[in-house]
Order: sequence, then C-alpha cells, then structure tokens
Amino acid sequence: MKSMLKKYLSLLLAVMLFMSLAACGANDKAEKPAEPVAQAETEEKIVFTDMAGREITLEKPATRAIADSPNTLRLYTYVMGPENLLGISPRDVKGARRMPYAIANREEFMKLKHFGGEYSVDNFEEVLLSEPDIFFSSSKEAAEYDKIQEKICAPVVALNQGGGVVFDPILYQSIEIIGKAMGREERAQEVIDYMEGLKKDLNDRTKDIPEDERALVYAGGLAWNGPHGIEGTRENYPLFDAVNAKNVVTGINKDGLVEIDKEQLLEWDPEFIFIDLASIDLIQNDFNQNPAFYKSLRAFKEGKVYAQLPFVWCNVNVDTAMANAFYIGKIVYPDKFEDLDPIKKANEIYKFLVGREVYDELVKDEFGGFQQVTLEDLEANKFFKAAN
Repeated sequence: MKSMLKKYLSLLLAVMLFMSLAACGANDKAEKPAEPVAQAETEEKIVFTDMAGREITLEKPATRAIADSPNTLRLYTYVMGPENLLGISPRDVKGARRMPYAIANREEFMKLKHFGGEYSVDNFEEVLLSEPDIFFSSSKEAAEYDKIQEKICAPVVALNQGGGVVFDPILYQSIEIIGKAMGREERAQEVIDYMEGLKKDLNDRTKDIPEDERALVYAGGLAWNGPHGIEGTRENYPLFDAVNAKNVVTGINKDGLVEIDKEQLLEWDPEFIFIDLASIDLIQNDFNQNPAFYKSLRAFKEGKVYAQLPFVWCNVNVDTAMANAFYIGKIVYPDKFEDLDPIKKANEIYKFLVGREVYDELVKDEFGGFQQVTLEDLEANKFFKAAN
C-alpha cells in the first residue's frame, strides 16, 4: 500500500512539473492579445543589467521573490525586509545567530518555504512549482544562472556583495538592482545614502588627525572561513581605514585574512588590539598555555585590548561591520566620538537596515558584546568555551 502511494505521489509530482514546464514554454511562444494603445504607452518594461553582466527584462516589478542564500537574502532584506518572499534557504534559519537580518526576521522566515540545500537553494523543482516572479542568486558563473532560469521559468538575477567589507560600490550596485526589480528604487537609494552617510561621519570625525598622532592598531582572531587565533589578521582592514587608524600589519601584500608569526606581533607591538569575539575562546585557550606572550604585549599591559562583534558569518554582515567601525573609533579616538554610544549606534544601524534593534539578541551568546579584554579576564578564564 505504501509503495503504491509513493508511486502515485511521484507520478502526481511529475505531472505537475510537466504542466508547469509546458506553461512556461507556452508563455514564451503564445501570441498575447493586443493591448490598448493607451496602456502600451504608459507601461514600460523594466530593463537592467545584473551583477553577472546579463540583461534582465521584467514586464513589471516583481511581487513573488526567492533569495537563494544568505549572500542574497541579507541584501534583499535591507531593501524589502521579509516582504514578497516566497522562500529562502535553510541556512537562513539554521545557525543564524550572528546574522542580524535573520535574527530580526526569524518569525517571518520560519513561515516561509525552505527550498533544500545546506547553504543555498537547490531544489529547483519546488522553486518552479512556487511560480516566482524573480530568483536572486549569487556566486555563480553567468552560464549557470541561465541554466537555473531555464529550470524555474523565471528571471534569475545575479547579485554580488563585493569584497570590500563596508562601503563597497559593488554592494551598492546590488542594492540598486533589488530596488529596481522589486519596484523599491527609493528605498534602495535610501539604504545606499545611509551607508554613505555613516562613511562620511566616520571620516569627518577623524580625517584631520595628524599622521603622527594616529593610533597604531591591530585586529586579531578575525573570523574568515572559521575562527582564528590572535595571529589571524588582515593587512587591508577597512574598519581601521574608515576611522583613519594605522594598521600595524604592513608589508605582507596579501588581500584578505593572513596568519602572521607571533614574534612579528611582538615586534609591531600595537597600541590597541581588537579581538573578534568569534575567536576569543581560541585566544583564551592560547593564553592559558602561553600567558607570557600576552603579558609582553603593550596593549595588554596598558589595558587597551577590546572585543568587537563577530561580523563574518555566511559572508560579511555589513551592518555589524559598520557598527564595529564606530566602536573602534570610540575606543581609539574618544574625544572625536565623545557624543557617541556604540551600542545605541549599533541598534540605530540595525533598526534602519533590518527593521529591529537586535544588539542584545546578537550578543547574548558572545560574552556580552563590546567590552574591554583584560589580563585579569584571561587569567580568570572568562572566555573559556567548552568544545561542542
């Protein structure tokens, strides 16, 4: 009986898929009734180029959307919130504790369809049956987007978050595309203007600091493809650039995360150290084994070590990264940020971009969020985390 039922359900699904595909093909080939001249003159198709260089044409703004992964859903929610979404990837509800957009929209996301795939949507049969107007995707070659488009009978639009961490023109282009495709161009421009306003505020506060008075800073334990020890850092760290602080990491000439030698850190001996809370338990374990190293660093001896929020979790959570930049500025140039409360600023950013103030929820599993990290804390094993 179960076997017959299973065969029946499989046959039913196959018939539904065939009918959907047939309808898709028919829509492409069938002649449409002539529209009144007045309507044809007032209605214009929406035409734009996506981030893979493909020309996309829509008859009207989309109202039934699917975002295939955190890379696309994050940017989508900056413009649209959860509105007009048919479904998402399971990754956007599973293990989403460090993604502000997912925290802010958790209840709404739980109600949506989850279209297979551990990280990104890959059940295109289910996507087809959901009849989306548009499918936002990322991290693929142009030919692959075209293949998906054939499978789902809906425009596939390529987005790209860029690699600049914050204030990236590539990210801005993707936001513009979402606004154009969804008929929310005004909101998309508001998002871009808001981010550029934050960039200007950070720079205006610090741009006139003389070169020889700029803070010497280091970022350790940066989480890129997982947590890293204090040796994990970046030479080009846009959060330091945003506040005109001087990164001591120089001469490596490598983009992205690098692993330096600990002796090199002793030689640089930065005035301030910022530790990513995603990796602080590794640093705690290393301190337990080699406390003398940490006690030799000027920043630890002078009480100038601070924890910043984890912002790389399923790619860069731009909102948290920008919040970190304001926190860094407050710490290294307190007189320039005298009027600023970093937590309030973080919540302002979250409220504008994801619709809710989520700082408290974000940091409840992160040892409390923004804070000083002292030798006394490490000696007390404050940042110990049991292995899963």
